[in-house]
Amino acid sequence: MEPLKHECGVAMIRLLKPLEYYQEKYGTWMFALNKLYLMMEKQHNRGQEGAGMACVKFDGMPGTEYIFRERAEGKDAITEIFGRVQKEYARLSPELLADAEFAKNHLPFAGQLYMGHLRYSTTGKKGLAYVHPFLRRNNWQAKNLCICGNFNMTNIDEIFQQMLAQGMFPRIYSDGYTLLELMGHRLDREAERNFVDAKKFGLEGMDITSYIDNHMDMANVLRTTMPNFDGGYVMCGLTGSGEMFSMRDPWGIRPAFYYQNDEFVAVASERPVLQTTFDLECDDIKELQPGNALLVNRSGEMRMERILEQRGDSACSFERIYFSRGSDRDIYRERKRLGELLVPQVLNAVDGDINHTVFSFIPNTAEVAYYGLLSGFKKCLNRQKVQQIQQLDHEPTDEELHAILDTYVRSEKVAIKDIKLRTFITEGNSRNDLASHVYDITYGCIEPGVDNLVVIDDSIVRGTTLKESILRILDRLHPKKIVVVSSAPQIRYPDYYGIDMPRLEEFCVFRATIELIRERGMNDLLQRVYEACKLELLKPKSMMRNCVRDIYKPFTAEEINRKVVDMLRPEGLKTPVELVFQSIDGLHEAIPDHHGDWYFTGKYPTPGGTKLCNQAFVNFIDRQK
Repeated sequence: MEPLKHECGVAMIRLLKPLEYYQEKYGTWMFALNKLYLMMEKQHNRGQEGAGMACVKFDGMPGTEYIFRERAEGKDAITEIFGRVQKEYARLSPELLADAEFAKNHLPFAGQLYMGHLRYSTTGKKGLAYVHPFLRRNNWQAKNLCICGNFNMTNIDEIFQQMLAQGMFPRIYSDGYTLLELMGHRLDREAERNFVDAKKFGLEGMDITSYIDNHMDMANVLRTTMPNFDGGYVMCGLTGSGEMFSMRDPWGIRPAFYYQNDEFVAVASERPVLQTTFDLECDDIKELQPGNALLVNRSGEMRMERILEQRGDSACSFERIYFSRGSDRDIYRERKRLGELLVPQVLNAVDGDINHTVFSFIPNTAEVAYYGLLSGFKKCLNRQKVQQIQQLDHEPTDEELHAILDTYVRSEKVAIKDIKLRTFITEGNSRNDLASHVYDITYGCIEPGVDNLVVIDDSIVRGTTLKESILRILDRLHPKKIVVVSSAPQIRYPDYYGIDMPRLEEFCVFRATIELIRERGMNDLLQRVYEACKLELLKPKSMMRNCVRDIYKPFTAEEINRKVVDMLRPEGLKTPVELVFQSIDGLHEAIPDHHGDWYFTGKYPTPGGTKLCNQAFVNFIDRQK
């Protein structure tokens, strides 16, 4: 119910034909530029803090620009950057703008390689300098590098120290710029390797440049850049000589998909983005595998190359529950299944009284899980109807049959998101009062004091919106009971692979567990876990275990649920409230092919995640002192 800032979105297109081809077939040489815009808009959900795009133009004359970049901050950044480009074109006559040869020679962003990025900050760092793509300039075409990505590295401090040990002097401390400089350093070495070869062949002048440009191999660069990084990532990049690459982390944490035909190669963070943009079938699109890189060289030849051996099978399950577009075929089915699997727990929460229960959902991202929950209850109700008919000891009349068959699962649009909290309100009480009006309700949709109200959410993270808004407005309907359902399990642990969830105390489940520990006089448990975490931090990362998991062991999920309700219940709320969370078994049954469940289990796929979780608990206790 409270939006999460999360992993970014990437988009890439490599044209395989001359611009004239697209002008003739599609009526515009801007085919790739227009498609990039669509791909970025279709991934707007993945980043609203900034956007950027880059383009590489082939076969330009020395002294003319061949790498173009635009970046902007804010939720309207996509419109802004594409608007700037179109402003350049607006001064041209229609005839000149339709001239592909003129565009190729004179216009910006009229090239063969395009890359776009949507940004959500996971570090809290703001400013245009942190908006992707990052660009490293050089007078040798092959040494120009432009990168963007959907990533968060857990060991950037170690990589930074390695760079210093090599004699580098980085300008900025961030994972994006560190990656750029480290990869740029290896790109220089690759160019120099080709320079040496060109000299051996007796080449001189621009013939050396041409040889280097045509023999660059980004696989060599990636193999010498990426092995020591710990984290979740999809790295994308372009070089001034015309190389394109996209690489996925060896644990498979972050997603990437691609499509190739004889006209173009395209890459995106989500499959339906490619389907919609290029009018493709689901099975036309392939997923980039863990540790692999998609490489397209200057000649337009695409190949898949294994850069790192696969180190795990930890595709992010939260990506499926919340972040990705629900229009993906498999994600839609998985979210419905998540809802359906909650039926037994919800049925128990309403004491089996389907006839006096109204179902709804908040927010819109929970809609698909809501359909699954409704479907499950319809099946449950149909089984009850069959039993009722079978138990009749006589041939039923029409009235008796209708009395049984006309019973239905009741669903209503109970809550409506009405306004957005205005950030210029800074005074605490005013903000809280305004927050309580973010949602409005549909009055008269339930029978007061008689009907239970079940609302499903995709996940419950901090609980802030529940406390400040949702529970208050639902209470105005005076239901017999409010049951808040999460299609995700209890979120107990931070994420360090691209989602803005780094602090333990942000999670209402963690806070509730700490309260239970203190209420029951178990402070020695907190001290033991604190000391254990500090000892683990002295070990090599590969030998660490996640000691934070120990704080949850004394309690059942139901005990924690009840404490969460106590903490989130607004003052004066009269209606009984119950929380229902998805089980870990239910998660794995609904999403069988995405095993990354560290948010819920604390089982981090990389040593860096385990280290940072232990450190987060130490930091939490230190802040309490």
